Amino acid sequence: MARWLFKSEPDAFSWDDLLARGEAGEEWNGVRSVQARNIMRQMKIGDQGFFYHSNIGKEAVGIVEVIAEAHPDSTADDPRWECVDLRAVRPLERPVTLSEIKADPRFSDMVLVRNSRLSVQPVTDAEWDAILERAATPAAKD
Repeated sequence: MARWLFKSEPDAFSWDDLLARGEAGEEWNGVRSVQARNIMRQMKIGDQGFFYHSNIGKEAVGIVEVIAEAHPDSTADDPRWECVDLRAVRPLERPVTLSEIKADPRFSDMVLVRNSRLSVQPVTDAEWDAILERAATPAAKD
């Protein structure tokens, strides 16, 4: 199973919004990056990813599952744009912030650190495990 990270501005579409969709989930639409679209084309049903709040919060907050593979984006007039459908699986025990990720050398090669603008990105198994580990431990006091 491949792992991913999906970024959304929480004032536009948040973790709570996806959670409210229940088992039906939601199209991950509106992505207009060729690179992100091509990444979504690689996704398979059952793949999991982190839901990441960008701009406000800048933190991984939950785990999502791909429930439909790449298909035409219903919000696009151009058939080149595709998206996947996601459903919320569970929140992380605690959010893992971008500052925590950047401070941890295990994430030095993570796409989130190297290409912060990419809205849909792959996550390695080691990165996945390390974020879950951080989420299960109390945040360090600044």
